[in-house]
Amino acid sequence: MPEWLNILLRSIGSLIVLFFLTKWLGKKQLSEMNVFEYITGIVIGSIVAFVATDLDGSVFHGLIAAGVWFVIPFAVEQVSLKNKTFRNITQGKSTILIQDGKIMEDNLKKERYSTDDLLEKLRDKNVFRTADVEFAILEPSGTLNVLPKKENQPLTPKIIGMTPAPEKEPQAVIMDGKVMLEPLANLSLNTNWLETELDKMDVSIENVFLGQADSDGQLTVDLYDDKIAVPSPSEKPLLLASLKKCQADLELFALATENTHAKQVYQINSQKLANAINLISPYLKS
Repeated sequence: MPEWLNILLRSIGSLIVLFFLTKWLGKKQLSEMNVFEYITGIVIGSIVAFVATDLDGSVFHGLIAAGVWFVIPFAVEQVSLKNKTFRNITQGKSTILIQDGKIMEDNLKKERYSTDDLLEKLRDKNVFRTADVEFAILEPSGTLNVLPKKENQPLTPKIIGMTPAPEKEPQAVIMDGKVMLEPLANLSLNTNWLETELDKMDVSIENVFLGQADSDGQLTVDLYDDKIAVPSPSEKPLLLASLKKCQADLELFALATENTHAKQVYQINSQKLANAINLISPYLKS
């Protein structure tokens, strides 16, 4: 067999083996790894690369070595899930760098963190003054998680006493010009609704690269042709405008009529509708 063909076949086989080993080790191996996982990834990658390029080496021996480096980390991971002490040894422990607004200098030295390192990590979190931080902890993966002081935290509806309407994640109902039936069903919608909404936009399904619908029945689309402007969803603003018009009409009727009873009825219902508008306006403006 020619050497180039041998290397080609070895490389393809090694790539397939490495792909499955990485998937079996779990998603953590693909994201932020601890020290043990980092070492494992490097060694398995090196073994597979060696098997692919060393024509004098045995493929079987290389697979045995890769298997060992797969089985041991897999076993360690299983034990770590059930034993906190063992997990601390293999994965490490989190280290508090700022507590109650004060920098823990001893912990900085323990982690070999300089002041510049700490400030850089804080800037990554959009924090530029240590005085604004209530708590900061360095995770075993190297990520610094920061809790700002209460007065420096973003304003949320809960803080100002508002209760926002529950919202589900948008569903992709059109993808690559094709209707996705399951996401439509998840939103209790159908193809007739979808065609109606697209007709309002004067858009055909074939021209839609991606279409998403939310739990309020609003459809947003991205077209293959970026030069075509697509109107934004208008259901909520139209509903709010209709309610305000009804409330204004009731006030006009109350002013126009000379019947005392009718005037009172119009005024009462106008006030009720105004109160309802005040309650739902935050939801219809979002």
